[in-house]
Amino acid sequence: MQLFPVTKKIFHVLFLCCLFTGVTGSVKAQWYDVTRYGAVGDSTTDNTKAIQKAIDACAATGGKVYFPAGRFLTATLYLKSNVTLHVAAGATILGHTDTKQYPYQDAGIRFYGDEWARQSLIFCKDQENVGVEGSGTIDGQGGAFVITTNKKPDRYRDRPYLLWFINCKNVKVRDISLRNSAFWMQHYLGCEFVWIEGVCIWNHSNKNNDMMDIDGCRNVHISGVTGDSDDDGITIKSTSSHISENITISNCVISSHCNALKFGTESTGGFRNIAVSNCVIKPSAQLSTIYGKPAGNSGISLEMVDGGIMENITISNIVIEGPQVPLFVRLGNRARPHIKDAPVPAPGRARNIHLSNITATGADETGCSISGIAKAPLENISLEHIYIETKGDGAKVNLYEPVVEKETEYPEATMFGNLPSYGFFIRYAKDVRLSDITLRNAGKETRPGVVVAQTQQFTLNGLDVQTGSSTPAAVYINNSKEGIISNSRNAYPVQRVWIKDQQSINIKADEAAK
Repeated sequence: MQLFPVTKKIFHVLFLCCLFTGVTGSVKAQWYDVTRYGAVGDSTTDNTKAIQKAIDACAATGGKVYFPAGRFLTATLYLKSNVTLHVAAGATILGHTDTKQYPYQDAGIRFYGDEWARQSLIFCKDQENVGVEGSGTIDGQGGAFVITTNKKPDRYRDRPYLLWFINCKNVKVRDISLRNSAFWMQHYLGCEFVWIEGVCIWNHSNKNNDMMDIDGCRNVHISGVTGDSDDDGITIKSTSSHISENITISNCVISSHCNALKFGTESTGGFRNIAVSNCVIKPSAQLSTIYGKPAGNSGISLEMVDGGIMENITISNIVIEGPQVPLFVRLGNRARPHIKDAPVPAPGRARNIHLSNITATGADETGCSISGIAKAPLENISLEHIYIETKGDGAKVNLYEPVVEKETEYPEATMFGNLPSYGFFIRYAKDVRLSDITLRNAGKETRPGVVVAQTQQFTLNGLDVQTGSSTPAAVYINNSKEGIISNSRNAYPVQRVWIKDQQSINIKADEAAK
C-alpha cells in the first residue's frame, strides 16, 4: 500500500537531480576558457584570434570569457552582446605594441576627434549587456607607442584606447586593474546604463593619459574607483551632440597631474543632472610628469567653452590635497564646432551649480576662479561649508587692475595667472551665494580672500578670511550690484571686512561685516 507514494517521492528526487544537473551544466557551459581556444599566457604568443574565437562562441549563448593566470598578448578584441570578459587573479591581458595591429574603427557617432582617435584594445559598439571584470589586469603597454610629432591632430593618431564602448547599453566594468594605455584609458561614447565600480587605474605611460572619459552618456554610476593618471582623471565630456546626464560619482580616490575631476573641455551637448560625493583628491604617486604637476593643476574643474549646457550639478563631501587650484568653474566661448561641417556654437549656459563640504589644502598662490563672460554669466551658483588653505607666498598682484578675460582661450585653472584674491575670484555671475567659507594662507598674503567683479545678486554670509597687515580688506567688490554681506569676519590683523569701488551699487552689510 506504500509503494506508490515512495515511488512518487523517488521520481520527484530524480527529477530535481536531473533539473539541477542541467542547470549547473548550463552554468558551466557559459564560461569560456580562452586556453581551450588556443590562447597561451606566455607574454609573447599573439592570442588575438584565439581570444576572439572564445568571445564569438560565448556570444552565441551569453556568459563569460575566462582568462586564467598568465599573460595573454593580444591586439584588438571585439566584445559582443551578453559577453563579459573575466580576468582572474594572476591573469593579465597585454596589449600588442605594434600600432598596425589595431584596425581603424568607425564609431558611428560624429564626435570631436573621430578622424584620428579610431583604435582600441577592447572595442565594443552597438552592443548590450557587456562587461569587463575580475581581479586581474589589462595592460596596454602604452609606453611602446612613440609620438613622432607634437603637431595637432597628428600627435593623437595611431594610439589605441584601452577600452572603447560606443552606443552600448548595460555596460559593467568592475574590480579590474587597468594600466598603461597608449591614449585615454577608457572612452564611453553615447552609452546608456554604465557601471564602473571598484576599478584600480594607473595611467602614466604616454601623452593624453586620461583616467576615464564619460562622453555623451546617460545613467552612469562610478563608485569605488582608485586612480592615478598623468592627464585628466575622472572626466565628463560632450564631444558630440549627446548630453552627458544622470551621472553619479562617489567614494573615489583620484590623483592626476592635471585635473582630477573635470567637466570638459568639449561641451557640445553639455552636462546635466550630475552628483559627485565622498571623494578624495590627492597628489600622484608618480613624481615625473608628461603634463601638469605631481600634485595636479586643479582638483575640480567645471568647464563650458564650446556651447551646450551645464546645469543641475552638485558636488559635496570632497577632500582635496595638493593641486595648484582646488576649484575652477569656467564658462568661456572658444566656440569650436565638434565636426568640420557643424555650425559654430553659441555661448553655452551654466546654472544650478552647488559645491559644499569641501576641504582643500596645499593650494599654491593662483587662487580659485568662478567666472563666466559678459554675454553669458554663470547663474545660480552656491558654495557652502568650504575650507581652503594655501601655501602661497603672497603674489604681487594689482588689486585694481582688470583681470584679462581670455574669452576664447582654452580653459585651464591657471589661465588668468595669479588672481587678485587668494581664495575666490568671482566674475560675470548672477545669483551667487557663498556661505561658511574659511580661507587661510601661509601668512604672507596681501590680497583679499574674495573678489567679486561684474556680478549681480550675490550673498556673502559667514566668511572667515585670514588677512595680512597690508591687505586692504578681506573682500573687494568691483563693478557689481545687489549684494549682501553678513555674519562675516576677517581673521587678524586687518579689521576691515570689505571695500567696494564707485561702480558697485546696492551693497548691504550688517554690523558684523562692517
